[in-house]
Amino acid sequence: LAPFTQPWRSPGEPQAPFSLPAPRWPVECEVIQETIEHIEWVPPKPEPFCPPMGPEQALYTLGEEQGTVVYHSSPVLQGSCFTCARVGGAPGPLSSPAAPLEGPQDTTLLFESRFESGNLQKAVKVGPYEYVLMLRPDLYTAKHTQWFYFRVQNTRQEPLYRFTIANMAKPKSLYGQGLQPLLYSQRDAQSRGIGWRRVGTDVRYSRSAGEPPMFRLSWTVRFPHDADTCFFASCYPYTYSDLQRYLRALAADPARSRYCTVRALCRSLAGNTVYLLTITSPGGAAGKRAVVVSARVHPGESGGSWAMRGFLDFLLSTHEDAQLLRRLFVFKVVPMLNPDGVVVGNSRCSLAGRDPNRAYGKTLPGSFPGVWHLRAMVQRVLAEREVVLYCDFHGHSRKNNVFMYGCDAGGNGTGTRLRQRVFPLMLSKNAPDKFSFSSCKYQVQKSKEGTGRVSMWRLGVSHSYTLEVAFSGSTLGGRSSHFSVEDLESLGRLLCDTLLDFCDPAPAKLQQCLVEADALLRRQMGREPGSGGSWSDVSPSELES
Repeated sequence: LAPFTQPWRSPGEPQAPFSLPAPRWPVECEVIQETIEHIEWVPPKPEPFCPPMGPEQALYTLGEEQGTVVYHSSPVLQGSCFTCARVGGAPGPLSSPAAPLEGPQDTTLLFESRFESGNLQKAVKVGPYEYVLMLRPDLYTAKHTQWFYFRVQNTRQEPLYRFTIANMAKPKSLYGQGLQPLLYSQRDAQSRGIGWRRVGTDVRYSRSAGEPPMFRLSWTVRFPHDADTCFFASCYPYTYSDLQRYLRALAADPARSRYCTVRALCRSLAGNTVYLLTITSPGGAAGKRAVVVSARVHPGESGGSWAMRGFLDFLLSTHEDAQLLRRLFVFKVVPMLNPDGVVVGNSRCSLAGRDPNRAYGKTLPGSFPGVWHLRAMVQRVLAEREVVLYCDFHGHSRKNNVFMYGCDAGGNGTGTRLRQRVFPLMLSKNAPDKFSFSSCKYQVQKSKEGTGRVSMWRLGVSHSYTLEVAFSGSTLGGRSSHFSVEDLESLGRLLCDTLLDFCDPAPAKLQQCLVEADALLRRQMGREPGSGGSWSDVSPSELES
């Protein structure tokens, strides 16, 4: 698990072949041989939220015991913990989890999820065009059912289908506020150039009967074609192989690879590489401050990867602001902290069966190699230079818009505590139709001590944030619509813009935002702006209540 120190290519060296091994899977996981890839597409206009519906009606409470199991794929785990992995997953011939069709008139859908990032455990046909679905819990756990991504074949264009995922884990979800699932049609992609799009009418999210409590996501949909191959997903998929293709293109680009080196930070439990990118202008790093950015510690939060790609695209571009950023800073970027979880289609955990974003304080490199080596790397950087910002990209399933969590433990002076709020406030000004400053929180709760945000702050990174990107979209600036891939990628560029504003040597922007943050907090506390008084006696929980 020791980090590699030799980059595949350093500035000035001849271009070396960029070898990217295939993803490694736990040996219990069956993996189909087909390569699953999707075209990228941005809808011509924003996709509005669907009207929120009430709880499911009794008509749609059919259980699996009243239907026929037509798909069942569940890894036979050899124990309660991960043991070993190999390329391609389980050796030997694949099983057949889908029920065979009885003839050309059989309208049963054919389900499949045994591909990279896929998640669907069971499908039960409870009506001619109605299916109850069960998601697979994160491997080596019995919980964290949220991310879904699966394929259906043998579609019919005319009928209205209903799908109900019966074991969603969270009591509250944006599906109850207008969020729709994503659909991808291979025929539309091939013939019309259309990619992922929001679909679903009568979208409902409600509690199931029984204990332990589970929650049901239900929607109706018409497929665009007969005999099509379609996919459903909870958010735009971004797989480990997608990242590897991006890095291969980066390494092959002589311009961008001049100021970007790719190393292995470490290997994951399964032996997948956790990549570390170092980005700065050629000519040395002396006198430069550092910025550390990471994403996908939670594998089901794929929007973080699209924001990360937008960040890298801009930072590695020829734009004059990107050139300035590379002259000013050394960027350390870990675009996928939990590749194993991404590969197997987990929602939250790594193959340790635990949430790695609660493990930063643990001295367990063998169990949580990605976060352990990230923290160790930041410690080494701090010994050489100031780290002006740490930002960890996440997704959020219960709140709309984009917002940040920062660190304010109380006890510091008013200026220090207000300054924690400046970067989010600046970002809200640069992204007024996406970023909600009022949704940001800064309280350091005991339960969050093991997170990347709090851990980096404890190490001495004074501005350490989690960037939360809603699974849904924005309600700001006159919008009430889903985020597109283009929206998500723009967040990376806007973060770069905000970094330049935040570090502007002219103090005007910083001073303006300090005054504005102070006025907002006073208004919250019922004090008059300009009335004086220190904030050091007001606890973070009071400020946020």
